[in-house]
Amino acid sequence: MESIELLAPAGNLTKLKTALFFGADAVYVGGKNFSLRSYADNFSYEELKEAVEYTHALNKKIYVTVNIFAKNSDLIEAEEYFKYLEKINVDAAIITDTGLIALAKEKAPNLALHLSTQANTLNKYTVKFWWQMGLKRVVLARELSLKEIKEIKDFAPEMELEAFVHGAMCISYSGRCLLSNYLAGRDSNRGECVQACRWNWEIREKTKGGDFLTLEEDDRGSYILNSKDLNMSENIKDLKQAGITSFKIEGRMKSEYYLATVINAYRCALVEYNNDKENFVLSEYIKEELAKTAHREFTKAYYLGDNKNTINYKDSQAAGTAEFIAIVKGYDDNLKMVEVEMRNRFKTGDELEILSPDEFFNKKITVQKIINSRGENIDDAKLVQEMLFINCQYPLKQGSILRKIKLQ
Repeated sequence: MESIELLAPAGNLTKLKTALFFGADAVYVGGKNFSLRSYADNFSYEELKEAVEYTHALNKKIYVTVNIFAKNSDLIEAEEYFKYLEKINVDAAIITDTGLIALAKEKAPNLALHLSTQANTLNKYTVKFWWQMGLKRVVLARELSLKEIKEIKDFAPEMELEAFVHGAMCISYSGRCLLSNYLAGRDSNRGECVQACRWNWEIREKTKGGDFLTLEEDDRGSYILNSKDLNMSENIKDLKQAGITSFKIEGRMKSEYYLATVINAYRCALVEYNNDKENFVLSEYIKEELAKTAHREFTKAYYLGDNKNTINYKDSQAAGTAEFIAIVKGYDDNLKMVEVEMRNRFKTGDELEILSPDEFFNKKITVQKIINSRGENIDDAKLVQEMLFINCQYPLKQGSILRKIKLQ
């Protein structure tokens, strides 16, 4: 039986390293062109090569998104891009456009191809077709139920199935939206979406007398186009039984802290699942963990069948229950102090919680001593990204994170 791949986003090289450190089996990234996240940092040619080498050194995989809807003017550059991805041994390119698929197969025949969720794959004959065309994997449309996915897998058992399990969702679930084009002149199908669906909306109807009647959800307005965030952490067994073997987390534009929190939580959930597949029940601490970073109200979308309760009416996004304080850069075993890069203000006396992929996960430390970059003892760390030393009895690894639980 195929094992489960935990697939994480990486908007830049730092985030890629964070994702792999916290337990991702594979990452997906975008280049400077041809990616549907143009406002992520993304990777230059040289950075892509470095990312591939770094990822493969850990025996993990890296996929590159080439998921725009291409025009004729894109094709010459795309040809060279596919050749380059093949040369540096990218594990697969994630493509939407059929023309780009044909071009990649012709110009880079050894480059594995995955079909993007933007292709809106909804049925078993489409999946079988793409298998016959030589694609290795399909990233399924978000509109499918587990029952429908199981039917697809039974009909096309050779095809690898990837599906989103966590993160923000476009109101046009599989992403082919024109709202951004109309309202801001930025083409969402070419990587420039302004996420207009997250805006505060009002619906107004003009009466016969010429006046406008405004429909509002409450005094803040209405978020009628704002989807809830996907969260399938409780349904790992169901996803696996349906035939999904790559669990995809959304978020190439999310922060390091978001990625670390979510990836670590799903890695813990997968450990629990593998320990007892038949009786898997998600632990409460993992549910709490996923609430420690910013998110909208959670939904299972259509995985369990028709769902009319997927819109987030409350607000654009809710803050998490914890605050990202610092990222670990090193540890001095003699001094029993950890070197950190500060991200949010903290003081002596604060209790900090450790986010790490090892035995120190969720352990606490009380800040008793802070030494700044000039060797001075301070009580209040308030310079963003200043390098500091703080007391810590645990030998934390580089990349671990310190956070502070917010007062309720």
